Amino acid sequence: MRRADREVNNIQKIEEIIQTCDCCHLGLIDEDKPYIVPLNFGYQYEDGHLILYFHSAKSGRKIDALQENSAVAFEMDCAHRLIEAENPCQYGYAFASIIGNGDALLVENREEKKKALSLLMKHQTGKDFTFDNQMADAVAVFRIDVSEFCTKRHE
Repeated sequence: MRRADREVNNIQKIEEIIQTCDCCHLGLIDEDKPYIVPLNFGYQYEDGHLILYFHSAKSGRKIDALQENSAVAFEMDCAHRLIEAENPCQYGYAFASIIGNGDALLVENREEKKKALSLLMKHQTGKDFTFDNQMADAVAVFRIDVSEFCTKRHE
Protein backbone atom coordinates (compact mmCIF):
# COMPACT_ATOMS: atom_id res chain seq x y z
CA MET A 1 0.00 0.00 0.00
CA ARG A 2 1.48 3.31 -1.08
CA ARG A 3 -0.02 5.36 1.76
CA ALA A 4 0.83 3.21 4.77
CA ASP A 5 -0.19 6.10 7.03
CA ARG A 6 -3.81 5.49 5.98
CA GLU A 7 -3.80 1.72 6.40
CA VAL A 8 -6.15 0.29 9.03
CA ASN A 9 -4.96 -2.88 10.75
CA ASN A 10 -7.01 -2.85 13.95
CA ILE A 11 -9.70 -5.52 13.68
CA GLN A 12 -12.29 -3.47 15.58
CA LYS A 13 -11.75 -0.47 13.31
CA ILE A 14 -11.93 -2.68 10.21
CA GLU A 15 -15.26 -4.06 11.39
CA GLU A 16 -16.52 -0.53 12.13
CA ILE A 17 -15.79 0.40 8.51
CA ILE A 18 -17.53 -2.71 7.19
CA GLN A 19 -20.55 -1.94 9.39
CA THR A 20 -20.71 1.63 8.07
CA CYS A 21 -20.59 0.65 4.39
CA ASP A 22 -23.95 -0.30 2.90
CA CYS A 23 -22.96 -1.05 -0.69
CA CYS A 24 -20.27 -3.32 -2.06
CA HIS A 25 -19.06 -2.95 -5.65
CA LEU A 26 -18.35 -6.38 -7.01
CA GLY A 27 -15.96 -6.80 -9.93
CA LEU A 28 -16.54 -9.83 -12.13
CA ILE A 29 -15.29 -11.08 -15.46
CA ASP A 30 -18.11 -11.50 -17.97
CA GLU A 31 -17.02 -13.07 -21.25
CA ASP A 32 -13.49 -11.66 -20.88
CA LYS A 33 -14.77 -8.17 -20.04
CA PRO A 34 -14.77 -6.49 -16.63
CA TYR A 35 -18.23 -6.09 -15.11
CA ILE A 36 -18.88 -4.12 -11.91
CA VAL A 37 -22.14 -4.28 -10.03
CA PRO A 38 -23.14 -2.47 -6.81
CA LEU A 39 -24.81 -4.74 -4.26
CA ASN A 40 -26.15 -4.66 -0.74
CA PHE A 41 -24.41 -7.22 1.42
CA GLY A 42 -24.16 -8.99 4.71
CA TYR A 43 -20.99 -10.30 6.22
CA GLN A 44 -19.35 -12.51 8.77
CA TYR A 45 -15.93 -11.58 10.15
CA GLU A 46 -14.40 -14.12 12.49
CA ASP A 47 -10.80 -14.85 13.37
CA GLY A 48 -9.55 -12.51 10.65
CA HIS A 49 -11.57 -14.30 7.95
CA LEU A 50 -14.09 -12.21 6.04
CA ILE A 51 -17.07 -13.72 4.22
CA LEU A 52 -19.40 -11.45 2.24
CA TYR A 53 -22.95 -12.57 1.42
CA PHE A 54 -25.16 -11.32 -1.42
CA HIS A 55 -28.59 -12.21 -2.76
CA SER A 56 -29.65 -12.15 -6.36
CA ALA A 57 -32.18 -13.30 -8.88
CA LYS A 58 -31.53 -16.91 -9.79
CA SER A 59 -30.52 -16.03 -13.33
CA GLY A 60 -28.94 -13.13 -15.16
CA ARG A 61 -25.64 -11.64 -16.15
CA LYS A 62 -24.16 -11.64 -12.64
CA ILE A 63 -25.00 -15.30 -11.95
CA ASP A 64 -23.75 -16.33 -15.41
CA ALA A 65 -20.47 -14.50 -14.87
CA LEU A 66 -19.97 -16.03 -11.40
CA GLN A 67 -20.61 -19.52 -12.71
CA GLU A 68 -18.10 -18.96 -15.52
CA ASN A 69 -15.35 -17.45 -13.33
CA SER A 70 -15.48 -17.43 -9.53
CA ALA A 71 -12.54 -15.04 -9.08
CA VAL A 72 -13.86 -11.64 -7.99
CA ALA A 73 -12.69 -8.31 -6.67
CA PHE A 74 -14.70 -6.06 -4.40
CA GLU A 75 -14.65 -2.51 -3.07
CA MET A 76 -16.73 -0.73 -0.46
CA ASP A 77 -16.34 2.81 0.79
CA CYS A 78 -18.02 5.16 3.24
CA ALA A 79 -17.49 8.16 5.54
CA HIS A 80 -17.21 10.57 2.60
CA ARG A 81 -16.47 14.20 3.30
CA LEU A 82 -14.83 16.98 1.33
CA ILE A 83 -11.80 18.46 3.08
CA GLU A 84 -11.66 22.15 2.18
CA ALA A 85 -8.59 24.37 2.14
CA GLU A 86 -7.52 27.84 1.09
CA ASN A 87 -5.51 26.54 -1.84
CA PRO A 88 -7.33 24.30 -4.34
CA CYS A 89 -4.32 21.96 -4.49
CA GLN A 90 -4.70 21.30 -0.76
CA TYR A 91 -8.31 20.13 -0.99
CA GLY A 92 -8.81 16.49 -0.15
CA TYR A 93 -11.46 13.91 0.48
CA ALA A 94 -12.08 11.93 3.65
CA PHE A 95 -13.13 8.30 3.23
CA ALA A 96 -12.85 4.79 4.58
CA SER A 97 -12.55 1.86 2.18
CA ILE A 98 -11.96 -1.83 1.89
CA ILE A 99 -10.68 -3.40 -1.31
CA GLY A 100 -10.06 -7.09 -1.78
CA ASN A 101 -10.24 -10.31 -3.75
CA GLY A 102 -11.78 -13.69 -3.26
CA ASP A 103 -13.71 -16.56 -4.72
CA ALA A 104 -17.48 -16.48 -5.18
CA LEU A 105 -19.54 -19.54 -4.43
CA LEU A 106 -23.26 -20.07 -4.93
CA VAL A 107 -24.78 -21.14 -1.63
CA GLU A 108 -26.86 -24.27 -2.16
CA ASN A 109 -27.41 -25.30 1.47
CA ARG A 110 -30.80 -23.95 2.56
CA GLU A 111 -29.74 -23.32 6.17
CA GLU A 112 -26.69 -21.34 5.08
CA LYS A 113 -28.90 -19.37 2.66
CA LYS A 114 -31.25 -18.45 5.51
CA LYS A 115 -28.31 -17.45 7.69
CA ALA A 116 -26.84 -15.36 4.85
CA LEU A 117 -30.15 -13.59 4.22
CA SER A 118 -30.47 -12.86 7.94
CA LEU A 119 -26.94 -11.42 8.03
CA LEU A 120 -27.68 -9.30 4.97
CA MET A 121 -30.86 -7.88 6.51
CA LYS A 122 -29.16 -7.31 9.87
CA HIS A 123 -26.39 -5.36 8.16
CA GLN A 124 -28.75 -3.29 6.03
CA THR A 125 -31.47 -2.58 8.62
CA GLY A 126 -30.00 -3.28 12.06
CA LYS A 127 -32.93 -5.64 12.67
CA ASP A 128 -33.07 -9.39 13.12
CA PHE A 129 -35.10 -11.28 10.53
CA THR A 130 -35.72 -14.97 10.00
CA PHE A 131 -36.40 -16.63 6.68
CA ASP A 132 -38.48 -19.69 5.96
CA ASN A 133 -37.67 -22.31 3.33
CA GLN A 134 -39.91 -20.72 0.70
CA MET A 135 -38.18 -17.34 1.08
CA ALA A 136 -34.73 -18.90 0.87
CA ASP A 137 -35.68 -20.96 -2.17
CA ALA A 138 -36.99 -17.88 -4.02
CA VAL A 139 -33.56 -16.26 -4.46
CA ALA A 140 -29.98 -17.09 -5.26
CA VAL A 141 -27.43 -16.44 -2.53
CA PHE A 142 -23.72 -16.32 -3.09
CA ARG A 143 -20.80 -15.73 -0.84
CA ILE A 144 -17.31 -14.44 -1.32
CA ASP A 145 -14.62 -16.13 0.69
CA VAL A 146 -12.22 -13.22 0.89
CA SER A 147 -8.62 -14.27 0.32
CA GLU A 148 -7.07 -10.83 0.82
CA PHE A 149 -8.15 -7.28 1.54
CA CYS A 150 -6.76 -3.96 2.63
CA THR A 151 -8.48 -1.23 4.58
CA LYS A 152 -7.75 2.48 4.38
CA ARG A 153 -9.05 5.56 6.14
CA HIS A 154 -8.36 9.22 5.43
CA GLU A 155 -9.88 11.58 7.96
